[in-house]
Amino acid sequence: MKIRQFQVDAFAHCLFEGNPAAVCPLDDWLPDRLLQSIAAENNLSETAFFVPAGQGFDLRWFTPATEVDLCGHATLASAHILFESLGYSGAAVSFNTRSGELIVKRAGKDYSMDFPAQPPQACAPPAGLKEGLGASPLEVLASQDYMAVFHSEAQVRSLTPDYSILRALDLRGVIATAPGDNVDFVSRFFAPGAGIDEDPVTGSAHCALAPYWSERLGRQRLQARQVSARGGRLECEVNGARVILKGGAVTFMQGQVLIEL
Repeated sequence: MKIRQFQVDAFAHCLFEGNPAAVCPLDDWLPDRLLQSIAAENNLSETAFFVPAGQGFDLRWFTPATEVDLCGHATLASAHILFESLGYSGAAVSFNTRSGELIVKRAGKDYSMDFPAQPPQACAPPAGLKEGLGASPLEVLASQDYMAVFHSEAQVRSLTPDYSILRALDLRGVIATAPGDNVDFVSRFFAPGAGIDEDPVTGSAHCALAPYWSERLGRQRLQARQVSARGGRLECEVNGARVILKGGAVTFMQGQVLIEL
């Protein structure tokens, strides 16, 4: 069996920045165990698989360790491959996912993604959060991840997490965030429990970040940067119960996965 595979730098405008994702277009679904094995072999933060379904596509995402409910950068990468490499000619592409319908449109040289908002709620810091981050945040909130809010961009950049402690937390991961020096807000994202110590750029985390910072700053449109080693920039817009995320994508590689049956 030969499976086409692409690797895309998402939330990037040139190679070697943003978040790499693998994308595998399929005609039909393969066994889950095989999908997970391919993702583990790729050892990227996400591998996306999609199959045609009606007027759109069914889309699933796998980390090296598990399937996840929502992934922004691999959705962006999948749309990019459809538009740029597979001849998709529609104005927008619709993905059916665990998180409902996700729509991706062209936005000039970038792409615009329509995702469900996940506003975080204030909570008590869970045991191990401060120790795992190695710093005490100003406040802690939670949605699908814990969100630790810090005073400055410098604090977020200087974090040196203990992943063995963060791995024991009960939610998917931890977002560290603060006001940005040159953008509205910055963030980093840690999800060792999902097989990702630090994710370079995390679209799904901005479904919580954008509502939080929109309310705090009193603006619907925001500029964000994830300050991982690779880094990536996003434009966010809060529109009621939805978050619009914009970013670019660049294809790094294409090839084939060879499976012996």
